[in-house]
Amino acid sequence: MTDLWLLPEDTAGVFVERMGEDRLLGEQERVRMERMLMPRRRRQFLAGRLLCRRALSARTGHPVDGWEFPVNEFGRPEPSPGWYGVRFNLSHTDGLVVCVVTDGAACGVDVEGPLSQESAAHVSRFFSPSERSELAALPTAERARRTTELWALKEAYLKGLGIGGRRDFDGFSFAPRGAARITVHDPQHLRDSGPGWWFELLRTASGHTLALAVEGSRADAVRLVDLTDPTSLDEHFAVSGV
Repeated sequence: MTDLWLLPEDTAGVFVERMGEDRLLGEQERVRMERMLMPRRRRQFLAGRLLCRRALSARTGHPVDGWEFPVNEFGRPEPSPGWYGVRFNLSHTDGLVVCVVTDGAACGVDVEGPLSQESAAHVSRFFSPSERSELAALPTAERARRTTELWALKEAYLKGLGIGGRRDFDGFSFAPRGAARITVHDPQHLRDSGPGWWFELLRTASGHTLALAVEGSRADAVRLVDLTDPTSLDEHFAVSGV
């Protein structure tokens, strides 16, 4: 089972308060947050770090104050203690924080706000030739939306691989929109292409595009935990017990 948590920025303040503000952060997390110059980015970072603790604890029953997050050589955090076997990934942008949790499969998630036509034209220059050809064939009004989808898929996939933005976006490509399913062609990770990964694209009511990448063959549906309004947030905290 794959859990996908959505925390809109409008309710993040209530969520952070319920989680005890920054009391759960480790020293490295505090240092990283304090280095962020923009208050909004600090708030997003804090909300994300607390959301992953909440999501991991809801999945395992482990106390929210019992998690640590050592990072790998590429800076990707992994949950500790590791005996539950769970994995997670975080993403945030203006308006939304998201977290994915799996039973141990490598995973990545990315969320993007709408792109303007100018921004989409700039971003698409970094895509593969086949992706640029797909975009060129689309009506102008559709290019920005499809560019956002491809951007989010690429980010989610690289995060799932655990290497983040340490590869160029033109070195791998996704099947065109309309294909039977979303697949990636990646010459550097042949074992991870095609059935080795499954992908989801979601579009939220707020207009955000969300991409999910999980290693392995898909067996279960995605379980969505949507903390959209304060009322549902209150109910979640009342019944979750973690």
